[in-house]
Amino acid sequence: MTSPIDMHLDPKVVAILSQITTATITTILLKKGLRNVWLRGTRPIRTGQPRLVGRAFTLRFVPAREDLATPASWGSPISTRAAIEDMPAGCIAVVDAMGITDAAIFGDILCARMAKRGVTALVSDGVLRDVAGVLATQLPVWCSGAAAPPSVAGLTFVAWQQPIACGGVAVFPGDVVVADDDGAVLIPAALLDEILALAPEQERLESWIMRQVEHGAALPGLYPPNSENKARYEAEMAVSRTC
Repeated sequence: MTSPIDMHLDPKVVAILSQITTATITTILLKKGLRNVWLRGTRPIRTGQPRLVGRAFTLRFVPAREDLATPASWGSPISTRAAIEDMPAGCIAVVDAMGITDAAIFGDILCARMAKRGVTALVSDGVLRDVAGVLATQLPVWCSGAAAPPSVAGLTFVAWQQPIACGGVAVFPGDVVVADDDGAVLIPAALLDEILALAPEQERLESWIMRQVEHGAALPGLYPPNSENKARYEAEMAVSRTC
């Protein structure tokens, strides 16, 4: 199951993307023709979680089948336990639970082990159990909520580091995930450099627009900016760069 994909993400990339909202990323990807990049059902488990960035380490569940989805399967070589031991530090675990919300993919012990291994975050369209214990592990989590039953009550774990569908989005191992208060967003690995080039400028522009709104400016011609406002923005940015 171990993938040869390089899961390392340059700290400079993390530093840049940690300053870029998921809203901005979705807008830029929309301009690139990608509409389906927001992972549905991925809500922060606690308020105040920082914006986090990492390469996707994927896990996949399928519907429960009675001969496979048993407590004994937790000791199988193909299990969530084995997958966790394969997770590199700095990754974001992205779990395809098919949106099932009445069987929990992980609980506090598994999340504690992920935290100990240096996993950046857990993102899933499914749910967790032992929520108080999960919160105590300090592992940042984005998911669809909580449920008491274990995974085998409704799911069968089948693989890791394979392409998955999480929240209706195709996620490949090594894609980049950014998660904040608005949920989790996928950046295809092949588009990472373009996003890094475009996103900071988009954030600067929108910050400038917000300042104009705070000073009473009307939106038509400002958001999006017409040629006059673009010229004003560029002139102010040029001055700020020389200061």
